[in-house]
Amino acid sequence: MTQPTITVLLAEDEPSLPGLDSLSGQAEVREARTRAELEAALPVSDVLVVTDFRTEMLAEVWPNNCPVRWVHATSAGVDALMIDPIRNSDIVVTNARGIFDRGIAEYVLGALLMFAKDSLTNLALMKTHRWQHRETRLLRDSRAVVVGAGSIGREVATLLRALGVHVLGTARNAREDAAFEKVFAQQALPDLLPEADAVIITAPLTPDTEGLFDPDQFLRMKPGAILVNVGRGPIVQTEALLAALQSGRLGGAALDVFEEEPLPADHPLWDQPNVMISAHMAGDFIGWRAALGQQFVDNFQRWQQGEPLNNPVSKEHGYVSNA
Repeated sequence: MTQPTITVLLAEDEPSLPGLDSLSGQAEVREARTRAELEAALPVSDVLVVTDFRTEMLAEVWPNNCPVRWVHATSAGVDALMIDPIRNSDIVVTNARGIFDRGIAEYVLGALLMFAKDSLTNLALMKTHRWQHRETRLLRDSRAVVVGAGSIGREVATLLRALGVHVLGTARNAREDAAFEKVFAQQALPDLLPEADAVIITAPLTPDTEGLFDPDQFLRMKPGAILVNVGRGPIVQTEALLAALQSGRLGGAALDVFEEEPLPADHPLWDQPNVMISAHMAGDFIGWRAALGQQFVDNFQRWQQGEPLNNPVSKEHGYVSNA
């Protein structure tokens, strides 16, 4: 029986995905880091693993009658993969749901504690050797809204509720969910924002979420509220966010993702005293790449045995719809 061919699409400076050597004898594993390598690999590939989720090469080189039957993203977001030949086909798409949940949830918890305890001011005062006593806030009994009540949002809610935070969620449809006090339909978001001390974005990028946080949404937010974006950058309109911060409408923001990445070195967000910026790394714990490799290997064994794959993505909605 002919072995299936797996092509792994990597960024040019990215190391190999760990663990795939365990598939020796079961599959031929190829790597593509350039347009030419991807163009040569796709016509002979059964499975495509995409680690470079910012790539635009897929749309540029996808061949007619491509034999790929399964596309796996080593990320939670799959918007870059939703090109027409994949969306409008029988190709199965899976993602890395579950790998980054805890890391991102701990990032969110750390960010909210940082703002509650005014740690950014502590660091600024340290630089000038200035002793200044202040009172800070408790997270207990504060209110948070998690925009995107999928697996990452559920983990965020679980950690925050352990500290006594009242956590509401939004999702495509309202539902009962033990991780939250209540999950509302996304359309209810404008009514939830005025009471939220913190708004945490964990949603995927879809036509419904792109540009969701615009000037009107920031005006609805509670004065002094904190925004944390660990979802996707284009969900937040950067200039609207900047204006809300500079006007004092927002109390602060922790931003791991941006409309433009990397964030340009001269962007004024870097110099906002009430902003923490990280380089799209909220979920990247030590050992995350090995975990991604093992997740794919485990799913490949299911594929070989004809079993349903884990983490099937709804092409209509852009995420694992049973999250």
